[in-house]
Amino acid sequence: MPSMNTGSADGAALLARARSRTFFLVIAVQFISTAADNALLIVAIARVIELHAQAWIIPVLKLSLTFCYVLLAPFVGPFADYLPKGRVMLLANFLKAAAVCGLLMGSDPTLALALAGLAAAIYAPAKYGLITELLPAEQLVRANGFFEGVTVSAVVLGTALGGLLISPVLLALALPQWLQLLPLTSTGLLAGMFILLALYVVAAILNFGVADSGARYASQSIHPIRMVHRFFQENKILWADPMGGLSMAITTLLWGVGATLQLIVLRWANESLGLPLAQAAYLQGVTALGVVGGAVLASRYVKLSDAIKLLPLGVLIGLLVPLMLAVGSVIWAVVLLLTVGALASYFVVPMNALLQHRGHHLLTAGRSIAVQGFNENGGILLMLALYAAATANQIPLQALIICFGILITLIMGLVWFVQSRLRVSELTLQCP
Repeated sequence: MPSMNTGSADGAALLARARSRTFFLVIAVQFISTAADNALLIVAIARVIELHAQAWIIPVLKLSLTFCYVLLAPFVGPFADYLPKGRVMLLANFLKAAAVCGLLMGSDPTLALALAGLAAAIYAPAKYGLITELLPAEQLVRANGFFEGVTVSAVVLGTALGGLLISPVLLALALPQWLQLLPLTSTGLLAGMFILLALYVVAAILNFGVADSGARYASQSIHPIRMVHRFFQENKILWADPMGGLSMAITTLLWGVGATLQLIVLRWANESLGLPLAQAAYLQGVTALGVVGGAVLASRYVKLSDAIKLLPLGVLIGLLVPLMLAVGSVIWAVVLLLTVGALASYFVVPMNALLQHRGHHLLTAGRSIAVQGFNENGGILLMLALYAAATANQIPLQALIICFGILITLIMGLVWFVQSRLRVSELTLQCP
């Protein structure tokens, strides 16, 4: 009997180490791919400016990147559950590489980012679903904090890299003669595009080492109409769950506002602080540094059962956004963006973990992430569409910033009020 216990313990230890290696390999792939994604957006914006396109095209770039998340949501969850998730991530990185190849050959930047959006749509349920399959519920906040910290570190690096890729240093870099033989478009951004391509290829190669978690799900009909119907039933299930619906509402709002503020910060840095796009990209990365700090603190000090208690932070974030209008120097801009980023991350990381926990047990890992992605990216599409319309109608930046601050404050205040009336915080985290 002792030998059997020892064997069982050794097997459990080996399984834990294997899962740990897989987790950290997923982290490495996520870091490289996310850094390249954020640099790609900056390069695409620079390409739009280079082509002398109208200003409203810039938010449309982000819209094209996000559209596939919503359009393909009923299908990407089952797809991520059908195949080993490492293979799904591999396919996604190859599609992102293809998007960069499109830019190299002169395709429209919006079309290239739409292909990158397709890749991101199938990538998200695979990466988050794999983490949910690998780890128990009590480790999800810590894992999400770590994952979010690494992801946002990649955002910082990627944003800074994007600024470098469109800087005079890279623009003046001559390509090797053998590359000049390829059918490339005429642009000064070629060197930066090739660097992006190399990053996606490295991420794809690393994906070959991501092990299968072993999780298997019951086969489902692949008839498109049935898949769409089943998806909206799953959507209804997650929204009807008190904690799942509450956390989904919060993350949907903040993802939508955050994606739009990403573009607003670039414009604000240019109009209010006089920074060119390359330097504005560096300032945008400052917010991400704050997000890293908030994620680390949340992973250390916030339990899954305490996530609902952080709702007042959402109201505070809304009140801080209009302070951008009072900032006239880069130093104070850095302080404000660091603070907003840290508070947002400290708030969102536990909410995201709570949503993943509920979704995993109410649905499956892949399907719950697909439902989450549908709602969050639907919020992003709505916010970006409003921002694009406002930009096309030349609404002043100051008015936009005030409106976004009021929107966050009012909605988060309403959610806080409803939660206090329904006493959602007293609900159990036990699986149904």
